[in-house]
Amino acid sequence: MKTIRIGGGQGFWGDSNDAAVHMVRQGDIQYLACDYLAELSLSILQRMRLRNPELGYTKDFIGLLKLILNDALSRKIRIMANAGGMNVLGAVNAAAEVAAALGQKCKIGYVLGDDLLSQVDALRAGGVSLANMDTGESFDLIKDKVVNVNAYYGHGPARACLDNGADVVITGRATDSSLFLAPLAHEFNWAADNWQQMALGILAGHLLECGGQGAGGNFDYGWRAVPHMDNLGFPIAEVTEDLGIVITKAPNCGGLVSVETCKEQLLYEIQNPARYLTPDVVADFSAIHMRQEGENRVRLTGLKGTAPSDQLKLNIGYHAGYKIEAYLPYTWPDAYEKCQKAAEILTKRLARQNVTGLRFDYLGINALHGSLAPIPKEESNEVVLRITLKTKEKKDALKLAPEIAPLILNGPPGSCFFGGRPSPTEIIALWPTFVPKEAVKLTTHIKEVN
Repeated sequence: MKTIRIGGGQGFWGDSNDAAVHMVRQGDIQYLACDYLAELSLSILQRMRLRNPELGYTKDFIGLLKLILNDALSRKIRIMANAGGMNVLGAVNAAAEVAAALGQKCKIGYVLGDDLLSQVDALRAGGVSLANMDTGESFDLIKDKVVNVNAYYGHGPARACLDNGADVVITGRATDSSLFLAPLAHEFNWAADNWQQMALGILAGHLLECGGQGAGGNFDYGWRAVPHMDNLGFPIAEVTEDLGIVITKAPNCGGLVSVETCKEQLLYEIQNPARYLTPDVVADFSAIHMRQEGENRVRLTGLKGTAPSDQLKLNIGYHAGYKIEAYLPYTWPDAYEKCQKAAEILTKRLARQNVTGLRFDYLGINALHGSLAPIPKEESNEVVLRITLKTKEKKDALKLAPEIAPLILNGPPGSCFFGGRPSPTEIIALWPTFVPKEAVKLTTHIKEVN
């Protein structure tokens, strides 16, 4: 029976390359799919491109290609990545340069059309409101502050690249799971309206798209039991033409694939397990059954799927002001009380400059859980005061910077300088909305490297 093995090579932009390299060399995979993008990654990449038109893609992918392309081509492993970001052609050209430098012939498939920044006015004139999908607020609130506008799209264009012989496929804001669905649909000739098949591909993608998190990384249930975390392997989906699916990992590496690791990843970043919305299918994970089939092998059954919406999610990044962040550590005794006094002093001093909106968190007390965290009765050895300020104007954010260092001598005792004087950074916020599928014109292309 035909079996396809896909490795999840990256969980995010900035992830380690080690597991991807190991899978290519020892994982017995036919595809390596690498997810680089998150909701605000495109805004960051767009600002990079505005500063330098040659940038705007995730250069980490090019570094990975240098490490694996020879092995991948010799083993007939095809590589999928949404590393194109805001400059797909830039990523394609950089990938082609890698192949040429290695003396390799290959076909690089790529997808254009998800960047709708220049089409905003036409969309609105055509009746697309672009209202915020969470709050219902009007797009008019941010229309003059927009940085990027990108549609999430499904597996079809990436599959077309594979159908046309691509060895490497580079996309823009394709959905994470579509990078995994596309190879399966290509290999098994799945119909785009067979919801059971589409759901299986989405399931495979969802369990692999976060890299090491699917094989024992960030494992809340039993992290102490994960072997060799210093050499963590990433998960592999083993899919058969009869719609069987097993999650496993490469040999000779650390990590753990168990029912518990798969459960944690299954429920990650989904609102309703019975209605996981994607451009390709609405997947129903609510009746999935998992069975440990052997060491680092988990079989999943009970998946269902139904037709998706006729709209795509549209991510709009916009300028939302400035933020500045600083830290002051305080030592025992009375470390928490000292932090509170420092916060009081800063609030009063900034108020005299007509600046409000300070936020204080106490590292070691409640910085992660906020008001849910009980204040410990016993004395803490040390507490770090985290000071953040969000402003509309950069000049107001700058007013915090000179107030931090003086507190070391002019405030409660037992503090020291923590880093240099802070500087404001621009805030890029997310405006999620919808766009009709027919309004997004995606095109596929092949670049041959000879």
